[in-house]
Amino acid sequence: MTTSASATLTILLQRPGRSQRDPEETSPGRTPRVARLLALAHEIERRIGAGEINDLAHAARVLGLTRARVTQIANLALLAPEIQQEILASPAVTVGRDTITERTLRAIVAEAVWERQRELWERLQGVCMSDMEFCRTRAG
Repeated sequence: MTTSASATLTILLQRPGRSQRDPEETSPGRTPRVARLLALAHEIERRIGAGEINDLAHAARVLGLTRARVTQIANLALLAPEIQQEILASPAVTVGRDTITERTLRAIVAEAVWERQRELWERLQGVCMSDMEFCRTRAG
């Protein structure tokens, strides 16, 4: 005896990045990616300190990222505390792309002296306010 089964499947096709929300609905925005990455950097540090993970290489395996990427993220914790505060307090992004990215912060992170970091941060903010495309495409 042969039986057959059938199923109905509905697939919603839409362009990536588009939500199904009503266009008239107001969006509260999203947390800037660099703020989320900074929070992740602190979480990685916390987990290493607590002994939950051994080191950045172990964190990379746990997170499914490359060691290089985890190092880039973890380095955000080397920013001056005032810069970190400003990043974490950044307003939600409601339209378009983030103005400041992790990539644009790499030159600042590479500077070991916090005072110099603050100078570079001020300069970056000035440039980003006047030329947002520059901040999205440059490494600082």
